Amino acid sequence: MHINDSNPLPVYIPNEKRYDVMKYRRCGKSGIQLPLLSLGLWHNFGHANDFTKARTILRTAFDHGICHFDLANNYGPPYGSAEENFGNIFKKDFTAYRDELLISSKAGWDMWPGPYGNLGSKKYLIASCDQSLKRMGLDYVDIFYHHRPDPETPLEETMGALDQIVRQGKALYVGISQYNSEDTAKAAKILTALGTPFLIHQPRYNMMDRWVEEDGLLNTLEEIGVGSIVFSPLQQGILTNKYLGEIPEDSRAKKDGRYLKTNQLTDEVLNKVKKLNTIAQNRNQSLAQMAIAWLLKDERVSSVLVGVSKAEQLKDNVAALDNLSFTTEELNDIEQILK
Repeated sequence: MHINDSNPLPVYIPNEKRYDVMKYRRCGKSGIQLPLLSLGLWHNFGHANDFTKARTILRTAFDHGICHFDLANNYGPPYGSAEENFGNIFKKDFTAYRDELLISSKAGWDMWPGPYGNLGSKKYLIASCDQSLKRMGLDYVDIFYHHRPDPETPLEETMGALDQIVRQGKALYVGISQYNSEDTAKAAKILTALGTPFLIHQPRYNMMDRWVEEDGLLNTLEEIGVGSIVFSPLQQGILTNKYLGEIPEDSRAKKDGRYLKTNQLTDEVLNKVKKLNTIAQNRNQSLAQMAIAWLLKDERVSSVLVGVSKAEQLKDNVAALDNLSFTTEELNDIEQILK
């Protein structure tokens, strides 16, 4: 196991006022309240990343009342390494606080070779959950998700696997990610018949990516009493002031290119970003803060999942919660820009 803990940190004592810093919102019709911001470990927590920095980010999150950490089997790189690193950080810093934490993982994308390491079969989901628990050193996760729809596998099989994971005590609740409105309603029906707590849906949603509105997903979730936690709130960094000048060398667009390519940063897109940035400045917010606030103005969004590469970015995101209200004029201006 590759752990580069070259810069050991002092013993962690969490901020006593952590729950005064954060605001919480009911997740659907459940007993769970989620922090308005949750921390995603999609990027920056693999073996290729700085372990001490990852540890500092998790500590900073918890110190600010962010008690929900979201993972998946293939987060890294390499696959599985974000869960391994999280498991090591959990053991060092968070074991005493397990009951204050909501930890989730997922399976549905490619994880290992062959027909049983991908998509939505019962074999894949059960094996994947077992592997995730082992990597993180946990007895159970609070939420286990099916990470994406699988049109080839009967929905009854996939939901049956989630039901079994809960009955085995390996997860308390289940969720789905990226399912459309119609399939979400079908999944809810199956899970309700099985008596399994369907807690949450994790869709991609931000100012520039509005498929959940066009699809009617948020309305469906409200009707069936399921919460939502949205990912990619900043459109992979486009909805920040990072790309208003020259493209920084250490940016995701320059360094990675898998999730944000430089050719996506067209003049048209950057022109919209500049105009949005002006509205944010008039609200005394950064563009990133306004993008987060814009999502949270809708009560059907239970939480916004943020991913950061440094602790300072996380603190900046938390400051978005200081101003969540918009005037009608601001909302109209934003719509005009994004048309």
